[in-house]
Amino acid sequence: MTIKTKNYLKSTWQLWVMLTPAIIYIFIFNYVPMYGIQLAFREYSFASGITGGKWVGLKYFKQYFSSAMFGTTLINTFRIAAISIVVGFPAPIILAMVLNQIKNQMWKKTVQTTVYIPYFISVVVMVSMLNIMLSNGSGVISNFLKYLHLVPQKMNLLGDPKAFVPVYVISGVWQSVGWNSIIYLAALSAVDPELYDAAKVDGASKWQTIVHVDFPALLPTIVILLILNMGGILNVGFDKIYLMQNSLNLGVSQVISTYVYNVGVRSAQFSFGSAVGLFNTLVNFVFLILTNSISKRLSGSGLM
Repeated sequence: MTIKTKNYLKSTWQLWVMLTPAIIYIFIFNYVPMYGIQLAFREYSFASGITGGKWVGLKYFKQYFSSAMFGTTLINTFRIAAISIVVGFPAPIILAMVLNQIKNQMWKKTVQTTVYIPYFISVVVMVSMLNIMLSNGSGVISNFLKYLHLVPQKMNLLGDPKAFVPVYVISGVWQSVGWNSIIYLAALSAVDPELYDAAKVDGASKWQTIVHVDFPALLPTIVILLILNMGGILNVGFDKIYLMQNSLNLGVSQVISTYVYNVGVRSAQFSFGSAVGLFNTLVNFVFLILTNSISKRLSGSGLM
């Protein structure tokens, strides 16, 4: 160990001690399970265990790529993930910039508390609320939308394939927009107040202040979070989609994560399920690298 390294550890050992529990946690729950990746390349049997099965290479990947569910699950996953990002990613940014313009602190805190509350509702309760409020015939929201002629009178919002994605995305935005805006509000709090004073002296409107002061301050944070979101583009929430699934909307709601559960756990095809899950992870990794590279070229900032 060099003198430079010793001096560095001597001056920062407190930080490393604080970081140690997180390192141990990530190692145990993120790196150790990687040992089971080999299951995707072996013919698993209960008697042989994870490492005792016959090595079959890419057999299960080819099985998935040639199956009828490959195109369906991939398209459904991409559709839901893409619409969720397009609609859900800008929402907290807009909310944060709007909240930042509110000068009355009492009103600002009230609005913040109101939009934060839905985040603490569990997914099971959220889906139960959707089932009650969107039920055909007695649902409050369903009847209100039909009264305004925004949806057809005979449309079942819980079973119609055309309604599944909008219901999933809009309810997700409502639940998470407030919580996701916190990091953007934190970034805006670091903006020098003199910039706002200068904009006011120059006669800038609130819209011009948002465009020329707030948005540039948020841009580095936006880029980093966009890269992280793109890195998990296929990680569509399993629990919510699984709870919202029914025989009527299964054609558009069967995504990779629910398919892995159905074939890997419920049907006990552990090797096949592992292969599908590994494919999902690899696609996410490719999107992460591509988005990061594009970001560095266009804006000069990225994760690495």
